Amino acid sequence: MRHRPRLLDRLRTLLAVVLLGPLLIAASPASAQFDFGFEGNDEPGFNDSRDRVGVELLLSRSSVAPGGDVVVAVILDMQFGWHVWPGPVSVPEDLAEFDGAIQTTIAIPAAEVAPFTIHDGFATWPEIHGVLADLGDGPIDYAVYEGRAAILVPVTIDEDAAPGAHDLTIDVVFQTCDDRSCLAPAEVSLTRSLEISTSGGGTTNEDDPVFAAFDPAIFAAIRGGAVAADIIEFDVFGLTFSVDAAGGGGFLLLLLVAAVGGLLLNLTPCVLPVIPLKIMGLSAVAENRRRCFTLGVSMSVGVVFFWMVLGGMIAGLKSFQSISELFQYPAFTISVGAIIVVMAIGMAGFFTIQLPARFYAIQTSHDTLGGSFVFGIMTAILSTPCTAPLMGAAAAWATTQSPGTVLTVFGSIGTGMAIPYLVLSAFPDLVKKMPRTGKASEVVKQVMGLLLLAAGIYFVGSGISGLTVVPGEPPSRLYWWFVSAAALASGVWLLVQTWRIADRWTPRIVFTLVGGSVTAVSIWVGLTMTAKGPIDWIYYTPERFADAVAEDKVVVLDFTAEWCLNCKTLEATVLQTEAVVAALDRLDVVPMKIDLTGDNPDGRAKLIEAGRRTIPLLVVYGRDGTELWKSDAYTPGQVLDAIEQAGPERP
Repeated sequence: MRHRPRLLDRLRTLLAVVLLGPLLIAASPASAQFDFGFEGNDEPGFNDSRDRVGVELLLSRSSVAPGGDVVVAVILDMQFGWHVWPGPVSVPEDLAEFDGAIQTTIAIPAAEVAPFTIHDGFATWPEIHGVLADLGDGPIDYAVYEGRAAILVPVTIDEDAAPGAHDLTIDVVFQTCDDRSCLAPAEVSLTRSLEISTSGGGTTNEDDPVFAAFDPAIFAAIRGGAVAADIIEFDVFGLTFSVDAAGGGGFLLLLLVAAVGGLLLNLTPCVLPVIPLKIMGLSAVAENRRRCFTLGVSMSVGVVFFWMVLGGMIAGLKSFQSISELFQYPAFTISVGAIIVVMAIGMAGFFTIQLPARFYAIQTSHDTLGGSFVFGIMTAILSTPCTAPLMGAAAAWATTQSPGTVLTVFGSIGTGMAIPYLVLSAFPDLVKKMPRTGKASEVVKQVMGLLLLAAGIYFVGSGISGLTVVPGEPPSRLYWWFVSAAALASGVWLLVQTWRIADRWTPRIVFTLVGGSVTAVSIWVGLTMTAKGPIDWIYYTPERFADAVAEDKVVVLDFTAEWCLNCKTLEATVLQTEAVVAALDRLDVVPMKIDLTGDNPDGRAKLIEAGRRTIPLLVVYGRDGTELWKSDAYTPGQVLDAIEQAGPERP
């Protein structure tokens, strides 16, 4: 089902091509209506929001002619004394919003193209009431929905719609509370059958009071080209802002933000090891400006090409749901690692591997157009295990939109990532100082080759770890010793060769410091990555999460994987700081980890439930299982504040 007017989708599809060009429902048997038999069912033990709310989907008319309109009512019928929290609307100033509450939301699930458009962005939300409640902060007048409340959603039928019955589905999420406590939130999928008939007719419910609040002028605005607000929230190390992707200006701003996120991908641990390789490749042809720029463009096209293909897979394959999903297949991770190992051996030049002639059909040399293109693809592939600031939220939003929008946003991410290589190739003076011949050049290649070898071993090892891991248990990390050994060899080799060939004291001192730092960091990485660490992690299963909520505990959920270097970096620099470790060690806090190294369908489902498609991601849940805060780029202070938001420490 489409989320956007057909014209806007076409414009966005066209924009996707432009980006690439320069660089290359009668109700179903259940009717989703709930009858819980409230009569005589007042004993304690209710723990689901549906236990106090009846949910129904009602159409203003059952049959609509092509080009016509129909209003869909999502009805929440709450038992007396119970209420649900408001949706994404403004709350009156004299009423408060409960921190950590699950807002009432509606969403249109992904489905086959239908001959109508559900305009959930133009929904009319119920009237907000004030209820005095004490939910831990004293008596406060909270903004709520109560009684019989209806969310009214306009639906327009295509002019060329063929007659027939079609399912119309809307998902609704809500949380039910009384004046003292809240039940676990619920997510319900509601389906009705809508008959499209050239004669219209059919039964009508337009006289039902729930439809009285709907303004028919909304349909005129929709057909006049009005665009509903579509807010995307960003949080970058505590700097928060939002972008309204609705309309041309807002969407272009989102593309700019996505491009900046793609640019920042080059600074992640996944991509940094290969950047010096490209700099060295460009420096070798820096004297020929035209050739240098052509090779840079070729690599940039390879980067954007991969991101567009990735976007196409997400838009077109229902089984492919996240950017990093390729690395959840150990065979893919091992294959990428093996390719990097071969590249590293060839670069270091310690010995030569003679492969069969068919392996040289595709040139991977930096000084060929095909080789630069393939290198661009490889660089983009290596970026997918990591998430840069800004990129995660933009990509997560895009995956819920039309195929044209997905391709456009992913093309923007790829364009942003390719910009540094275009700049370096357009201004070759920036790379001319890199040594291209002589002993110094050979040492640089050998050191970079060993570091690249460490990266290749890392991917091979994490892939093997994915083959052996058991969901709910920690994966093996022994391969980190081999990664550390290769990196250690690069540092030692730089130290030895510096004192062997350097004639002046300045380069000796500089490169001795560099080599010593690489050596020390390599040893530290081996020790820390194989150690248990200061946090007593519990590995996620749905049952363990439910148990933690049942025990009235705060859950700090870390989405990670062995192939996610960003995840490792955030864990070491943020989660393992003294203050955060102390907070996670509280008896009423459960540090829980979802490891997506191997096949972990429950973990992937939880990631999608959190509204993201990329890792790293940290989510803090309140004592009732409600999501309080989440971020893919966070600080120790943010984590501590989120835990404190759940309330003071309990014995």
